[in-house]
Amino acid sequence: MTTPRLVLLMLIVNIAVVLGGVFVNYQMIKSASLNPAAAASDKEGGKEDGKEEEEQESAEYLFVPVEKIIVSSRGEDREHYFVIDLVLQAKADQERKKLESVAPMVRSSVVANLTPEKFEVLRAMPIGDVQARLEKAVIDDFAARKVVVPFEHVMLSKMIVQ
Repeated sequence: MTTPRLVLLMLIVNIAVVLGGVFVNYQMIKSASLNPAAAASDKEGGKEDGKEEEEQESAEYLFVPVEKIIVSSRGEDREHYFVIDLVLQAKADQERKKLESVAPMVRSSVVANLTPEKFEVLRAMPIGDVQARLEKAVIDDFAARKVVVPFEHVMLSKMIVQ
């Protein structure tokens, strides 16, 4: 083949590829514009589920760290230490200063809850269980002292065992 014919063949192939891409794109846009009507009829049937998902997506949170909580725990042969970092999760409209002001109370509650446990028991607990236990202990401690809980959740962000 000569060069002009080769260039013409490449031009025709490129035009065919571009037209194919335009056609596929048009079909995708067309099918996407038809799906919202079907999705709207599905949402009417499951309207409550849609509202719950929308609330979860639109919720914004404020996170305040409570770092370096040191807990000592007795082992069989020696004393062990846990260094725990927590994060308090609150709604975005909550004041950061309120959350920071309760940090000493959170520290005290965590230390009081974990210190009596033996090292082996704490070490064997899954992280999720430790987090749930700490959250319950902190919220119960706030309730016992009749203090308003300014956060929704207590999350365990770091746990170092020595």
